[in-house]
Amino acid sequence: MVTACNCTRCQKRSGSAFSLSSRWTTEQVTNRTGDSLTYTRKGASGGDVHCVFCPQCGSTVSTSLELFPGLIGIPVGCFADPSFPAPQVAAWCETKLAWVRFPEGLHMLRDQSRPMD
Repeated sequence: MVTACNCTRCQKRSGSAFSLSSRWTTEQVTNRTGDSLTYTRKGASGGDVHCVFCPQCGSTVSTSLELFPGLIGIPVGCFADPSFPAPQVAAWCETKLAWVRFPEGLHMLRDQSRPMD
């Protein structure tokens, strides 16, 4: 699953208008090696959000949310694949920048769970 997050925390973390992340089960993510640092913060649900980043370049290499145990988010940019699939969901559209437009038919959420009207 590929998701676009428009929350202000992801905007700040990514340095962009939104973050674009692919979601994988922990069993699907293998061979993670190298140095990393983790920043943990509280999400809107009250659960922890763990952002793992490279201490050399500062890039986020994965995220995990206490709200979704067993899933790991990997930023789409980490794959450097121009054929990567488009997002299926856009979350936190309440704080989406007004000029951002997503593909027609994308499932849009007001926050992390409530659909847009």
